[in-house]
Amino acid sequence: MLAVPVSAFATSPAAVTPKPAVNALEKREIRAQLAPRRYTTLAAEIGAKISRLPVPEGGAFKAGQALVQFDCSLQQAQLNKAKAALGAAEKVWQANQRLAELNSVGKVELQTSEAEVLKARAEVAANAAVVGKCGIAAPFSGRVAEQRAREQQYVQPGAPILDIIDDSALELEFIVPSKWLAWIRAGTGFQVHIDETARTYPAKVQRIGARVDPVSQSVKLNAVIDGKFPELIAGMSGKVVMTPPAGQ
Repeated sequence: MLAVPVSAFATSPAAVTPKPAVNALEKREIRAQLAPRRYTTLAAEIGAKISRLPVPEGGAFKAGQALVQFDCSLQQAQLNKAKAALGAAEKVWQANQRLAELNSVGKVELQTSEAEVLKARAEVAANAAVVGKCGIAAPFSGRVAEQRAREQQYVQPGAPILDIIDDSALELEFIVPSKWLAWIRAGTGFQVHIDETARTYPAKVQRIGARVDPVSQSVKLNAVIDGKFPELIAGMSGKVVMTPPAGQ
């Protein structure tokens, strides 16, 4: 009868080498989406009809450039009326001041005429502030992402008109294993492969998240495309190509 070695049926516990645990995040593809540096929605501050939207959807603009112009003929008329009332009140006050020097007018009447001047000045300031909202200027340079309203359309205060973005630098936001913090720093360079263009672009880390997620053992990174590439636009997405250094 043949003798069967015991090693064929059992393995010594000392011979089993446990495999190191691998973070689930490291097994999957790290995805990121291009986002604009700044973006906002421009809304109406007054109720009026839009007379002009000089920059079309997708068009570029500079900081301070007019993006929306309202028809403010009524508001301008109210300002002119307030200015005329102010002029009349100032003439009455000046006349009462001269009469006061001759003791020909009462103190109360003089003070009342002065108060009318202050009231008229406040009316002028209020109407001038409304007229000042008859146009919306670009808060930064960028492009029009979407038109929410059209020319000749009447809008109420607070109604959204334009979505604008600053695409001078496209940013990336993605999640990496927290143990990568041992070698990732602000300024660390890497590559990102964009699906829509089928090309790979250089990028660098801008900011590292303020905390680590204890459940997934991950941390958020913010990065920016390193260079100018006209074919890239906000909303495109791709795969982050970031390889830890040897030994990490």
